[in-house]
Amino acid sequence: MPNTDNEIREETGIKVDESNRGPRSRGFAAMGVEQRREIASKGGKAAHERGTAHEFTSEEARRAGYKGGQARQSR
Repeated sequence: MPNTDNEIREETGIKVDESNRGPRSRGFAAMGVEQRREIASKGGKAAHERGTAHEFTSEEARRAGYKGGQARQSR
């Protein structure tokens, strides 16, 4: 019976890249930019089809921009 990780790897033939021992990316962080864009696009299209998507009016956009400017200035 193997005692160490190295012995287990040798026995099973599993190759591990030990140069990058940090935490692994999961979910969207593990995906490429194009794959994330494709998923986001599908979500946006589905929301529009259901009628639940929000579309800003020019007045709403103006107010949001003003609030963003005020928040930035206060820091």
